[in-house]
Order: sequence, then C-alpha cells, then structure tokens
Amino acid sequence: MLQITKEIDISKQTSDIIDPELLNKAYYVVTLCGDASDKCPMTPPHVTRDHWGFHDPAKATGTKEEKWAVFQRVRDDIEKRIKRFAEEGK
Repeated sequence: MLQITKEIDISKQTSDIIDPELLNKAYYVVTLCGDASDKCPMTPPHVTRDHWGFHDPAKATGTKEEKWAVFQRVRDDIEKRIKRFAEEGK
C-alpha cells in the first residue's frame, strides 16, 4: 500500500505562457508533456529545442494512490532523463 507522507497544495498553480523576453535569452529549451511539442510557442531560431515526451500525470485515472503513483513514475522518468542529458550532453 502506498503511503503519502506529505500533501503539497498545487491548487493555485497555473500553466503560464513563457515570457518572450526570457525565451529570447534562452540557449536550450526542453518541453516535457505529450502535446507540448505541438502546442508550445515557436522558439527563436537561435534557440535549440528538444522535446522529451512524457505522459501527462494530470490525466492519470484511478484511485488517489494510483494517480500518485503515476506522478511519481513520471517524476522519476524525468529525473533519469535529466541525468542522461547531463552525462551525454543531449
């Protein structure tokens, strides 16, 4: 049985549009969720863009424990991908 030890309130978080000024200063942009590759804004030509497609855990179904397990799995997959990126440089 999965035990959730601490609740984190994310009810006031929002999905915001990237600040164009910040995006213009970027060197490398990574999008994560499934449809982000298609729905994210165009990046300036000088910005390298990579898409790491992960399932959107917000779309998980099932019990609270099953949904939480999906969030944890996606979190762990993102962590592994970041480590691989840091080691391989891509």
